[in-house]
Formats: sequence, structure tokens, C-alpha cells
Amino acid sequence: MLLRSSPIYTLALFSSTASAFYLPGVAPTTYEHGSIVPLNVNPLTPGLSEKDDQLRSVVSYDYYLPAFRFCRPEGGPKDVSESLGSILFGDRILTSPFELKMGMNESCKAACEPTPEYAFDKPSALFTNQRIRQNYFLNMLIDGLPAGQPYSDPSTDTDFTLRGFPLGEVDDAGKPALNNHIDLVVHYHEAAKGKFRVVGVLAQPASRPDNKRKPDGGAECGDPASTSPNLYLDDQGEKTQVTFTYGVYWVESRTAWATRWDTYLHVFDPRIQWFSLINSAIIVVFLCGMVFAILTRALKKDIARYNRLDSFNLDDLSGSGGEAEDGVQEDSGWKLVHGDVFRTPKNPLLLSVFLGNGAQLFVMTGCTIIFALLGFLSPSNRGSLGTAMILLYTIFGFIGGYTSARVYKSFGGEAWKRNIAMTPIMIPGIVFATFFLLNLFLWAKRSSGAVPFTTMLVILGIWFVISVPLSFAGSWVGFRHAPITPPVRVNQIPRQIPPSTTYLRPFPSMLLVGILPFGAIFVELFFIMNNMWFGKVYYMFGFLFLTYTIMIVTCAAVSVLLVYFLLCSENYHWQWRSFTAAGAGAGYVFANAIIYWIRRLSLGSFTSGVLYLGYSLLLSFLFFILTGTIGFFSSWAFVQRIYGSIKID
Repeated sequence: MLLRSSPIYTLALFSSTASAFYLPGVAPTTYEHGSIVPLNVNPLTPGLSEKDDQLRSVVSYDYYLPAFRFCRPEGGPKDVSESLGSILFGDRILTSPFELKMGMNESCKAACEPTPEYAFDKPSALFTNQRIRQNYFLNMLIDGLPAGQPYSDPSTDTDFTLRGFPLGEVDDAGKPALNNHIDLVVHYHEAAKGKFRVVGVLAQPASRPDNKRKPDGGAECGDPASTSPNLYLDDQGEKTQVTFTYGVYWVESRTAWATRWDTYLHVFDPRIQWFSLINSAIIVVFLCGMVFAILTRALKKDIARYNRLDSFNLDDLSGSGGEAEDGVQEDSGWKLVHGDVFRTPKNPLLLSVFLGNGAQLFVMTGCTIIFALLGFLSPSNRGSLGTAMILLYTIFGFIGGYTSARVYKSFGGEAWKRNIAMTPIMIPGIVFATFFLLNLFLWAKRSSGAVPFTTMLVILGIWFVISVPLSFAGSWVGFRHAPITPPVRVNQIPRQIPPSTTYLRPFPSMLLVGILPFGAIFVELFFIMNNMWFGKVYYMFGFLFLTYTIMIVTCAAVSVLLVYFLLCSENYHWQWRSFTAAGAGAGYVFANAIIYWIRRLSLGSFTSGVLYLGYSLLLSFLFFILTGTIGFFSSWAFVQRIYGSIKID
């Protein structure tokens, strides 16, 4: 059961299932017997092939694309209002000619008159047959609930519903057959006497070449038990006339409306996620143990011995004092660079812009996961997750501007105007430009996933009207605050840095440090990618919250360890090193995407490959900014702490 009446359940969630409970995002619609139940259609999306478990495309197509020759409602299809997130994630919901009346069965009904305009010519037959070979799925919504097919998970012996149903199937001879008949089994629940609600939808598609429309408006749907061949579209030149039919069967159910999404929200073998969390938790405990050992043993000992210099008489230049000082200096190298450790790094403007946007991403991601965990982002409210992410990132522009300005001022930067301008423009600009470029490929393919130009203008309006002014305000407040002062003075002449060992050089250290944050998230990342590319519903926000927390602790721990070893080797260039090393997990995220492509995808077109690589690079870039920011601020707090504990004359 996903619905819970009290937020207190969330606390118990972590010790039991670690999955988010579900609070409905929309009010239920009640129907009387015989009243019209709306059936809307969504774009056709590629699905997994049953033969080799591969995805062959990532491009979706509008339901009423002329090549499909599907029946249209009288007066043409009309748009159904959608949220911003729903549009960005590819939903294009339209009305349909299917008529459903509550509680009234229809064994055979024609969707429309099979006029010549609905006949498949050679180009449309070739296009449709290719989509059948790529295992495209039809997506229909009845009362907002997706029509799907029943499926049983053999690992847990659990029955659930897979969203969508196939456009057609490829027979044993390798010939594609079109499904031109759909039997819809609609489950309903009687909420009150004479008041009914839709709680489940199953679709059973079939290929029936004998379908006909009668002169009186009725239809013949053929014999389901017939051994007649399937309906094949002639892609060699002859037109193929197709009659689309459907049947509707109403079945009473004891499922309540509030739990009707339970059958769609299924996790394959949750033991894998539990194993991943336990494995990640062990890594975190090990890292935190190392950091604790450094802070409580090595550093405490070093600081005590270093502060012992104050007990010597500075006017006494006898040999004993000099020997003691030399012994302290030779014992630990991190104390020797106290005059250089807070020296301004190279390119402080760029680093401060990265950190400002990273802080904005960090807060946005955390708040989104928490809202989803509490059930405010319901799957029944389509696109709510994407909408929340965009609005939260926009609102937190103030945090991004403030963080960037405060850090830049602490670095001693003077180009404050450039900092104010670059913080809300640079990183969002890269993301928007990449998104726009990838959208051009979707436009060229006539894909329904292409974001409309008007929506692009809305995004630009939100960006420049809300986010940019908030970022400017945050920068103004940040520059008015005093800089974060270092606990020790910076020497005028930089200290020479001795050669580093192999594992402390930039590239090897990035490989070593970056793999640990990636190791904390890679299992959950696999589930997220499955849901993202295969069109499934992701709702395990309890697991995601724990994974996000473990990732934060891991990034902080490995960054602190790296900085400690760098300082012990007398290398005081820790600012960029802590940022890039913690963010190096993005390289592993992209490498994982390439491996995922090789193992799970068979993208035959150039456009699908470009889209997959483009979105994977974009995700990896944002992960780099996020984790790099966590690593930098953890390291900064560590350096401030240890150098604030020693006494410098």
C-alpha cells in the first residue's frame, strides 16, 4: 500500500521498505453508470524487445503522426492541458475517437470509418513496419491511468502492470504485423451507491485482418480464435486498407482509488537495492573511520606538538629549541605550508561560478527528493517531478548567487561584475544550449519528444525573469557580507612545491577519489536509467534519499583524505584538486552510460545515438558540478579547522 495518512510513516519507512509513500496529487473523478469516461492518447514510445531484451530507439512519435493512419476524433484531436515538466519529459496528451461509457461493455466497435485517407500507402507502411520492428508501444490514458499489460515478476512472484502495449509484433518469419484491434479491460470501484471510479486499465491488442465496418455503423472484429493470418501492411507499393476496432469490458474491483497506482509501481528484486545500500554504508563507515582516525590521532598529535613551540623562549637561540622546532617541522609536512594554504587559487572566478551553481544544484536536488519522499510529487500528477525541479532550481538562484559571490570575495577577487553576470548565465547557458541542440535532432525526426518553441520561450522567461534577478540579489547580499577570513596569514612569496608521488598527481588521484562516490550510487543509477529510457515510473525515493545521503558523506570523506595527503606532501593547491577529484565520479557516470548502451541498447539510427550520448554527457556534467561542490566545501571546512587549531606567530 502506497497511501499513508500520516507523515510519521516516513520515519518508519527507513527501517522497513525505504520507499516513498504515495499521496494522490489530483482529486478523484466519480462517474455514474453510462457517463462518458475520457480516453486520451500519448505519444508512441520504444520499448524493450521480448526476444533480446534490447531497446532499439529513444525517439518517440506523436500518436496522430500521419504515417500511422490512426483514427482521429470528429473535429480533430484537441490538446489536453499539461504541466511544464510533463511537456519537457515528452508527454503530448490528445483526445481520441474512442468512446467509453461507465459500466457498458462493447465487444466490437469501429474507431472510425475506413476511408481512403486512412489507407496505408508505401511510405506510411514502411514507416509503421519499421516502428513495429523497433517494438514501439501505444500509450493510452483512461481517467489519467495508463493502459498496460499484466506481467509477473518471477523473482518475487508478484503481479503488476507494465505501461503501454505493442503497436504490432514480428512473427516467426520476421514479418511485422499491425495490431488493429484493442480489448480494453477497465477495472472500477464503487465509491458510493451509483458512484464509480476507474482503478485499473488493461489492454489486449490483436492483429485481425478480417475487421470490417458494417453499413449500419456497426463493426465485425473477426474471430479471436481464428487461425487466419495477421494483418500485414504492404510496403511494396499497394495500399492497405485497415479497419481499427476496439472492445471495452468493465470489471468491478475492490481496489480503492487511492491505491490504484500500486500495480504500476513495481521494483524488480528490491534485494539488489538493499545490498547496494549496505555495501555503500560499509564504504562510508570505513571512510569516516579513516577521517576520524586522522582528526583524533594524527592531527591532534601534530597540533599539540606544533603548539609546543610556544613553550620555548623565542629569545633563547640555544640548540635545544632549534632541535625541537626542526623535529616538529620534519615530522609533518602539512604544518609547513600554513603560509600558502589559503593562497588564491588559479581562475578563482571560474571556480566560484562552479561552486555557486553546485550549491544551487545541491539544495534543489535535496529538496526535490524530500518532497517526493513525502509524497507531494505523485505519479498521477504527470510531470510534477520535472516541474518541481525546474521551479526549485529557479527559486534557489538566490543561493547560487550568494555562494558564488561570498566565495569569490573570500578568494580576493575584484571582477565582481563578471562574477554576478556569469553565475546565473554560464552553467544554465551550457545546459540550455545543449538541450536546444539535442532538440533540433528531435525536430528533424518529427518526434513528439521535441519541446515546442513556445515552451522554450517559457523556460527562457523563467530563467531571465525569475532566476537571474534572484541570483543577482544573492550576489549583492554575498558581496556585502564580510569575506571568510583564513585563520593564518598568507606569505608574500609562494613556497616551492616538491614533486608528488604517483597517486597524488592530478589524474591518478581523480581516478582513485572519483570511483568511491560513483560506487555509492551506481546501483540506484541503473534503476534510474532503466526508468528514464524505458518509460517506467520511478518512485523509490526512500532508496534515493539514502543513496543521496551516502553519496554526500562519501564525497566529503574522500575529499578530506585527499587534501590531508596533499598538504602532508607540502602541496597547497588543494582548491581545484578537491573540486575536480570529488567531481571525477562524473567520468565514471559517463563510462557507465557507455557500458549501458552496449549492454541494453541497440540504437540503429544516428539521431538516437546522438540523443543518448548528449543527455548522458549533460547528466555527467551536472553530476561533476554537484559532487565537486560537495568536495570543495568539505575540504575548505577541514582546512579552516586544522589551521585554526595551531598557533602561528
